[in-house]
Amino acid sequence: MPLVMVREYAGRIDADVARLALEAADIPAVLFDAGMASLGLGPIASARLMVEESDLSRARQILDDSDD
Repeated sequence: MPLVMVREYAGRIDADVARLALEAADIPAVLFDAGMASLGLGPIASARLMVEESDLSRARQILDDSDD
């Protein structure tokens, strides 16, 4: 399955929290460019939270619910 981006985060901590929330819901997730995001470069090098395409809809719902 191809990986697709669920969200982008300016900082690594926020990206890791979101990744852990997805993994707690049994959705495997990985971060791309998280090392660069930890340098504080924000939109230049954001951390991209990636999931399998088949999990995208459910992952978005989980992250939207956690934003409330």
